[in-house]
Amino acid sequence: MNDNQFKFSTSVVGLPVLFVLLLWIVYWIQIRFDFDFYKNGIYPRDFSGLQGVIFSPFIHENLDHLYNNSIPLLILLAAMPFFYPKQTFGVIVYGILLSGFITWLIGRNNFHIGASGLIYVLVSFIFFKGIQTKYYRLVALSLTVILVYGGMIWYVFPDVDQSISWEGHLGGLIGGFLLTLYYKTPEYSKPIVYDWQKPDFDPQNDPFMKHFDENGNFVNTVHEEELIPEDGYFISSYPVNYVITKTESEDKENME
Repeated sequence: MNDNQFKFSTSVVGLPVLFVLLLWIVYWIQIRFDFDFYKNGIYPRDFSGLQGVIFSPFIHENLDHLYNNSIPLLILLAAMPFFYPKQTFGVIVYGILLSGFITWLIGRNNFHIGASGLIYVLVSFIFFKGIQTKYYRLVALSLTVILVYGGMIWYVFPDVDQSISWEGHLGGLIGGFLLTLYYKTPEYSKPIVYDWQKPDFDPQNDPFMKHFDENGNFVNTVHEEELIPEDGYFISSYPVNYVITKTESEDKENME
């Protein structure tokens, strides 16, 4: 594993901008032509209410609702293609479906709208997947997300604010976690393999290993053309540290 997995692409900017722009266009159409899109939201345990599983993330009640969802979407949808490019599309699509279906199952008898369910999917996925990979950069990302958006956890409980769809938030949290179990990230779990661990490694042709003999002792590998004669001695044009090694028999002779 190396940090080359993290690559900047046009999707890092294009995806969040286009997605949020679509939300604002839908809202503009709603107020400009006085369309009642609320009925296209999720209505729990009603067959016609299933359409909201797909449409509800694009419908918002007012500007405050839309604005409060736009900012985290811009950040989280930029982080996904940068850190998890292979999983981004699936997490968004299946995240919308999972969170919406869970909301349809457990929600109150009311229309549930807004992209907050997707936001909870993204926060949940980034946090839990980073912990699961144990890769230090992704763990740091997980801690950053929980530091910035950790307060969102309170809005998955029903008694905090009855005016919000806590069911959608809970559905997103559960959906994001389930997607971390479904999507594997082998690119972040590969062990580091050094050259000397590879089966085709040849120590005789390795520049570093040439400085050691078969016993592991450092040897002078300065070539003749690299030496400068001076007063009967050859002085290397390169800085070399010389290490004198003694065999066990030499040590005994010195002791005697």
